Amino acid sequence: MENLFNKLTTVNTEDGKTVSVAGNNYKTIISGKHTNNEYAVIDMLVPSLGGPGPHSHPDIQEAFYILDGEIEFTTEEGNYTAKKGSFVNIPKGGMIHQFKNLKKNLAHMICIVTPAGMEEMFEEIGTPVETNTFLPTPEINEETIAKVSEVGEKYGQKFYPADYFKK
Repeated sequence: MENLFNKLTTVNTEDGKTVSVAGNNYKTIISGKHTNNEYAVIDMLVPSLGGPGPHSHPDIQEAFYILDGEIEFTTEEGNYTAKKGSFVNIPKGGMIHQFKNLKKNLAHMICIVTPAGMEEMFEEIGTPVETNTFLPTPEINEETIAKVSEVGEKYGQKFYPADYFKK
């Protein structure tokens, strides 16, 4: 991968780090290290019932393009089921949101974050794996919540209780 900001950047299939985050498989296609921290692109594989809990990031815009499967996005504005070919944009400003794969088959999407940094958070809280390798969702306990919250805060991310939208 070429690391010059004013040159063409190319990424090969074998490039990028893949991590398991909460049972999902996230591969960084291009990181902020290669875009002058302007943006990052992450390839996300989300197994059945996978996806993060409610969270927000006021200074990060996050956009998703669904390549395969269906993902249900939940915000305080309601629910939206994104099917193959759908695009979802979470604007800057701190909108609390989550996404889940409610189907039995694997969902596949591309995530673009502006500015970059979220990919570094995933690397710090995740476990390195091969692409298409899925680890069980880690046990949610006070220690795990404290660690993830601390790391998330460092990257401008705030996490909310799993039942946040059920209130």
